Amino acid sequence: MDLTGTLAEADWVSHRPAVFGAAYRILGTVTEAEDVTQDVWLRAADADLSEVRDLRAWLVTLAARTSYNVLKSARVRRESYVGPWLPEPLLTGPDTADQVLTDESVGTAMLVVMETLTPAERVALVLHDVFDFPFGRIAEVLGSTPAASRKLASRARARVAAVEERPRASRAETERVLQAFKAAADAGDMAGLVALLDPEAVYTADGGGKVTAARKLVTGAETIALLTARQIELRRPDESRIIEVNGQPALATYRGGRIVWLDTVELAGGRITAFRRLVNPDKLAHLGHI
Repeated sequence: MDLTGTLAEADWVSHRPAVFGAAYRILGTVTEAEDVTQDVWLRAADADLSEVRDLRAWLVTLAARTSYNVLKSARVRRESYVGPWLPEPLLTGPDTADQVLTDESVGTAMLVVMETLTPAERVALVLHDVFDFPFGRIAEVLGSTPAASRKLASRARARVAAVEERPRASRAETERVLQAFKAAADAGDMAGLVALLDPEAVYTADGGGKVTAARKLVTGAETIALLTARQIELRRPDESRIIEVNGQPALATYRGGRIVWLDTVELAGGRITAFRRLVNPDKLAHLGHI
């Protein structure tokens, strides 16, 4: 694409999902990704693009470089995070047509594993495996060499391989299990809850030190069922509904119109193997009220 002058708004609108998608995968938070996207827009709007041949690649490169700097500066804060960390959920749905915002690389399970990578590994993996960037361009972003960038991506790919190889439950099956879990929880049906959970299921809660939440992983169907039932007794929510986040159904629970927690799950054999509950209000605020 040959461009003269400044960035046309129509061009920005068409490429914005890729810019945001790169930032979100690298950072794992909607708010930081939105900040990066706004920064890219402002910088691109003032730039001379007459020599740019691939606008999408140029914008994504700028987003990746900015996100890399943000992630490095945020590393100390993340390492001192209270309890388990879960990604800030991204609302998706029928109106999210761009695959860069809905494919498996933006799923909750993948982003959880991505958080264990170094900032450089995360950038290399996203740019190469999602956006098909050559290692020479990735090296420019990281201030590295193509060979070193290739090694970073390879090491990161090995870490996320287990997530990519796990069979992914269909949207319909996930929604069915979540609806059944909701019905059992509303009815106080402990046997029903246990039946929906794999005996070796793992429960992860992210309160971020803002609200009460388990600070360690909880395992076992009966223990998880008791824990979730107890939370309903303590917080007394008044409504829950299925919404879509990160390309998959999730169960959002509300009190007084405000979301108090969000549940996402992984399934195997029709049972929940991973149960993730996000209760950190800072990460839920952008989901809005009902």
